[in-house]
Amino acid sequence: MTPSDQAQLLLRKAAQDMAVLNKLIDDREISDETLGYHAQQAAEKLIKALLASKGHPYPRSHNIGLLLDLLQSHGIPLPERFDNLDALTPFGTVFRYDDLPL
Repeated sequence: MTPSDQAQLLLRKAAQDMAVLNKLIDDREISDETLGYHAQQAAEKLIKALLASKGHPYPRSHNIGLLLDLLQSHGIPLPERFDNLDALTPFGTVFRYDDLPL
């Protein structure tokens, strides 16, 4: 698979997570953990798509902070509004299987 093909695949998969978020964001029956998981997954896939589109490898990791560091190390800037994306990381790992802390 070419880097461009990989990036396109990741963008399509991220769009699926975003579609779930858009449909369920106002549904009070959907837990924060579930919404957070799809937000984390969308962010992770979008960052990986950006890395792939530039021909940079990325690890199999749900750690958004690590992925953001990779972007920075390759000189790929993101707008400041995305500085706190790494706060989503626990939704792809810890909160997916455990309860949220109070």
